[in-house]
Amino acid sequence: MSGTIPVREQKILCTKSGNRCANCHNILVIDRNNSDRESLIGVIAHIKGENSNSARYDINMPDNERNLYANLILVCPTCHKIIDDQPNTYTVEKLYKIKRNHEKWVIESTEKEIINVTFAELSVVTKYLISGQFASSDSLTIIPPREKIKKNELSASIEQLITMGMTQVRQVNNFISKCPDIEFGERLTQGFVTEYERLKNEEKLKGDDLFNALLDFASGKSNDFKNRAAGLTVLTYLFEKCEVFEK
Repeated sequence: MSGTIPVREQKILCTKSGNRCANCHNILVIDRNNSDRESLIGVIAHIKGENSNSARYDINMPDNERNLYANLILVCPTCHKIIDDQPNTYTVEKLYKIKRNHEKWVIESTEKEIINVTFAELSVVTKYLISGQFASSDSLTIIPPREKIKKNELSASIEQLITMGMTQVRQVNNFISKCPDIEFGERLTQGFVTEYERLKNEEKLKGDDLFNALLDFASGKSNDFKNRAAGLTVLTYLFEKCEVFEK
């Protein structure tokens, strides 16, 4: 990845891409194991070239826009080579379309798995979430989701994700209520609130970018769409029940 691309823009791109190649859909994250952390093998490529020697360079593009999410696409090393070697085939317009269609596919794939979420998937993502040590946070609240959506300037696409998650919120409630650890729900909530505050205050995320980053956190950064769907149900449950996002 280019060091000139802000970390915030990298994270937004990876989250919206589902950590998969926009061109071939291949997984770009090797999951963590007992001895090592996860490894990102993807390449963040420029749609309009970063410099005058790059493919699809646009002299009229302001330099401060070249390394922003809108001009970036996440691909595997093989597709990156092909895309840059064949700029007449992979035009700016075609890459925008590939990126748009891929992000739509990520959402649709998550939606298909929502109905298949079980305690097994919830167990995977919640174990990930409570594995860290989170500071306590109070000030929980209950507020209608639609009011929160409007208050936080979330887009129609995020509202669609929340609507998906609402279909399985009861699963999360049942999971937490049946957990023999009576402090489980509280720790889960604290973890989300702490991550929300970190993303908002340290990484300066807001709106859709903040929601997508929390979804990545909620799904345990898993490449499995069923686990991503489970993460969405947990995030939606807590979006509805506690102070994640502004009142």
